[in-house]
Amino acid sequence: MQGRMIPAAFFQRDPIICARELIGTELIWGRCAGRVVETEAYLAQNDEASHTFSRPSTRAFVERNKAGAAYIYFSYGAHWMLNVLVKGKMNGFVLFRAVQPTQGIKLMKKRRDLDEERGLCSGPGKLTQAFGITDRYQEMDLCSDPRHCFAFSLTTGADLSRRRQAKADVVADARIGITRSAHHPWRFTLRDSEFVSRKPKR
Repeated sequence: MQGRMIPAAFFQRDPIICARELIGTELIWGRCAGRVVETEAYLAQNDEASHTFSRPSTRAFVERNKAGAAYIYFSYGAHWMLNVLVKGKMNGFVLFRAVQPTQGIKLMKKRRDLDEERGLCSGPGKLTQAFGITDRYQEMDLCSDPRHCFAFSLTTGADLSRRRQAKADVVADARIGITRSAHHPWRFTLRDSEFVSRKPKR
């Protein structure tokens, strides 16, 4: 059973806080759903690893879209990457790196041509392939359509106090797969999850 859809106000805050608090929520996409177990935060200002640092088109995306919009790009000519726009006192993005599949698993296995459940969505490119996410969803409002959204899961709770309690299960370490601004501890994973793309350094 799915929880309450996360409203746009959730994404009108600090990108780093959002990235952390999205751990344990649900990603819902059509017939598929999964528990978010790994995210990364990227800032729109003074973050050399962010697309806004070198791409005018991404800066224009931030200007014309509201918080909660989907930002989807093609990485290394091979994989789509799902991000959500965050706009508060600081603007930025949350990249979704891994989820634990919970619904539509048979369809995910078909899309990925893989029978092993743990590896279905254990990476940002694997995640989008399993969920059928491409640039056709670019700029979609992810706070208005219950078929394409994030939701507070029943285990996380929809109230703020329970979300704060859930933070104890989150591990922060350095972002991966980048060479610039790689020292920031802005990758967040669900503690001891077997579905993350890479185990955090202790």
